[in-house]
Amino acid sequence: MFVDHRFTRMEDVRAQMTTIVAPIQWVVSVPSDLLNWGALALADQQALVDENRHLREQILTLSHRGQRLANLTAENAELRNLLGAAERRDIPYITAELLSLDNDPFSHQMVVDRGHRNGAYVGQPVIDASGLVGQVAAVSAYSSRVLLLADASHALPVQVNRNGLRFIVQGTGRYGSVNVLHVPDTADIREGDLLTTSGLAGRFPPGYPVARVTEVYHDPGQPFARVVAEPSAQLQRSRHFLLLFPPPREELDASIWDESMDISADALHAAQRLGQPASPAMQEER
Repeated sequence: MFVDHRFTRMEDVRAQMTTIVAPIQWVVSVPSDLLNWGALALADQQALVDENRHLREQILTLSHRGQRLANLTAENAELRNLLGAAERRDIPYITAELLSLDNDPFSHQMVVDRGHRNGAYVGQPVIDASGLVGQVAAVSAYSSRVLLLADASHALPVQVNRNGLRFIVQGTGRYGSVNVLHVPDTADIREGDLLTTSGLAGRFPPGYPVARVTEVYHDPGQPFARVVAEPSAQLQRSRHFLLLFPPPREELDASIWDESMDISADALHAAQRLGQPASPAMQEER
């Protein structure tokens, strides 16, 4: 120790000794490294087993829902045939992937890798696997900026899936909640109700999940209740999205008009066959 402290030649000796001892240190550390590797491998295997079991349960659940959906689809088609109503057309879409998020903490926007070269346009609805995400706010050649449902400047018309009541949902600036505006205190809305797009204003196609009601607060003496809902879409987790191409509003209005005319004509013919006079409204329509 005295020589090492007083003279610098011991540095070379120490370096040589380190080189000689290094293999011994490596051999000594092998059992510990093997144990760590084995524990990590077992942990990864257990995680994979748990994930596999969860996915199997999810597949089973989705299979059950799919069977019910097939039954309901067939029943819906039969009822539409009885009413003479037109079938709902499938809405075309393109896939998109997340590129970046807005750094502004007061703005909830993201950028996806589809632009006007892919057919994207301002106002286009965007969904993920769970529900409505938002709408396209700006488009460039190869990317688009999407205004998220949670942004405080975003609002859209919705309806309660249980009874068809229509309201307006507005973002709160937080990913986990949105406000349902102007809900009368006597309105039939409950915790757990699913809010879906109503199709009003023609921008969002009807029937897509938007949010689920989490809180309904009735303040005595106030005409409106305070209703808070949680977005159905995974706004902070999803990386893949669908950009929808709903039909133009004019086509929807025309199809609804043609459908109502067909039903009125059928009703008029049925009344004439029975020898009963048709109502003035039907005769006017005719």
